[in-house]
Amino acid sequence: MRKSEITILGIILISFIIGIYFYAQMPSIIASHWNTRGQVDGYMSKFWGVFLIPLTLIGLLILFILIPKIDPLKENIRKFRKYFDVFIVLITIFLFYVYCLTLFWNMGKRFDMGILMMPALGIIFYYAGILMENAKRNWFIGIRTPWTLSSENVWNKTHKVGSKLFKIAGIITFIGILFPQYAIFLVLISAVSASIYTIVYSYLEYRKEIR
Repeated sequence: MRKSEITILGIILISFIIGIYFYAQMPSIIASHWNTRGQVDGYMSKFWGVFLIPLTLIGLLILFILIPKIDPLKENIRKFRKYFDVFIVLITIFLFYVYCLTLFWNMGKRFDMGILMMPALGIIFYYAGILMENAKRNWFIGIRTPWTLSSENVWNKTHKVGSKLFKIAGIITFIGILFPQYAIFLVLISAVSASIYTIVYSYLEYRKEIR
């Protein structure tokens, strides 16, 4: 197994151990979702509230193992595999972080969930930019529009632009920590804007190419 897969397995094992250890201390109904004002607006049963994320991590690990094997362009994935491996570990750590925050909240600890999410999201967005900067054309990872998948040149141009935009989105997300009342909107606006721009950009670049 790859080091990244062993690391993820370790995190999954720890998450199950934590869940089993604290299960008896959890309320019968688990707070599981918070709105933009940091107020709980979603609940789950005790079992799913405690074990949904650990079970989800198992599914993600299987997916991460399969993607480099089943992609028709898997040779391209090998060229940036080390960046992909770091990304999947970061995603796993992010979900484990959310899991721990959720358990702490349901044990009676009170904090601003939105603000504590900002640095984690900032890291994910910024590293997504690094991944895009190095990603080669494939069917599962990166900005996969009909136009990037149809042209190597459009893929490269789009990911160069997308890399910069998602790094900026990551920085803006960190800035959101200083403005708690606007933090979630800064995250949404920067991430959605970066996504929409890259999609439109890939289409326009493809149109230029076919002309």
